[in-house]
Amino acid sequence: MISIYNTLTKTKEELIPMRGKKIRMFVCGPTVYDYIHIGNARTFVFFDIVAKYLRSRGYEVDYIQNITDIDDKIIQRAKENNRDPLDWAKEYYEKFKEDMESLGVNSPRYIPATEHIEQVVKQVKTLIDKGHAYLIEGDGWYFDLSTFKDYGKLSGRTALMADDAVSRIDENDQKRNKGDFCLWKLSKPGEPSWDTELGKGRPGWHIEDTAITEHYFGPQYDIHGGGQDLIFPHHEAEITQQESASGKKPFVKYWMHVAFLVNKEEKMSKSKGNFETVNELLKKHPKEVLRFYLLSGHYRQPLEFSDKMLKQSEAGVARISEFFQKLNIIDGSGDKSADKYIKQAKQKFNEAMSDDFNTPEALASIFELIRNINSMLAAGSLNKKSTGNIKKFLKEIDSAVGILPTKQKEIPPEVSELVQKRDKLREGKRYGESDKVRLEIEKLGFQIEDTTYGPLVSRR
Repeated sequence: MISIYNTLTKTKEELIPMRGKKIRMFVCGPTVYDYIHIGNARTFVFFDIVAKYLRSRGYEVDYIQNITDIDDKIIQRAKENNRDPLDWAKEYYEKFKEDMESLGVNSPRYIPATEHIEQVVKQVKTLIDKGHAYLIEGDGWYFDLSTFKDYGKLSGRTALMADDAVSRIDENDQKRNKGDFCLWKLSKPGEPSWDTELGKGRPGWHIEDTAITEHYFGPQYDIHGGGQDLIFPHHEAEITQQESASGKKPFVKYWMHVAFLVNKEEKMSKSKGNFETVNELLKKHPKEVLRFYLLSGHYRQPLEFSDKMLKQSEAGVARISEFFQKLNIIDGSGDKSADKYIKQAKQKFNEAMSDDFNTPEALASIFELIRNINSMLAAGSLNKKSTGNIKKFLKEIDSAVGILPTKQKEIPPEVSELVQKRDKLREGKRYGESDKVRLEIEKLGFQIEDTTYGPLVSRR
């Protein structure tokens, strides 16, 4: 059984797809006006792993992500750079896809909003015909919240708070209700627009998502994901639109939200300037290290962003890599089987992932396996068949989590031997002797740093 924490019901629920083993999943994608930051990547990497893990468990997952390629932010940034907004968005859409590929995120199919204007117009017209929308002359078509009594059922509120995506709130003193939001924005001079029955204009932010999902999934589907900051008003608006248009409830069965990355106890955001882009980080760290880092905390809990956390993740990946390499060179001449440890690790990994995708516990099961097998390797008791089974197991789970390096860090054998010698001395609490070994390592041009996952060795 796989359980998911559902933001809508505020409880963990068993995953029971609407159509047998077929799962339809939608995750809110980026507004492509700049490089995405590592906080955005937490959401995209997490749901990449959700899709891959569910597929590994036999589910058929249709996973789509929208691309907001027309928006006020895009228009403003293009204007600042004397560029056409649609060309600017296209350029950063390509850069987004490159960054995702470099991060190993390849499970979703991307759906640009501007390729679905017809679907947006169709849904807005449905809302108008059913009495849910009204026109403010010279501005646009708005949703009338007084026509939807369930507004607020996802977030439990109807008023804005500090962490909401306030940059997309539509201000107009002619609105019928304070929270009414724009469905179709009438064009202003110099802005991209589409000539439609609604007037010459462009989609509002919220409507693109429901128009896209209704087109590909129908009026109801299984999982909707996104960042925590999208719960209100964005996801609340999506529910309001789709359930008003179709009359079917619930619009989405399971709502999943990823918590913020925090930088010095603040939410990471472009507006605060306290972020690093994925593009920049990939120049300094392998994708496996960034993925390990993003999985090191439970997705519903804030995760600290710091050099210390990245170094710990680097050490964790290095330890897994080193273990895998050991398995490649061990001849397996022993006579003992490790099947019980493999079975135990597989069970714990699946239990963790099946319990609301508890990735820290899933990672812990890998390191427990490494500890158990290392003792067998040291004693020379591991047989050849077990060596192959362990490698097979690691590759299976890596197909979902993506933390096993394709490129190995080159550490000279004499340095590796000294690191192992130092580890044994530290285990025996012979710290004076271990410090001398550290000095030997440094003389060879390397430095060693102790982390949660073991020693991190790097060139000085």
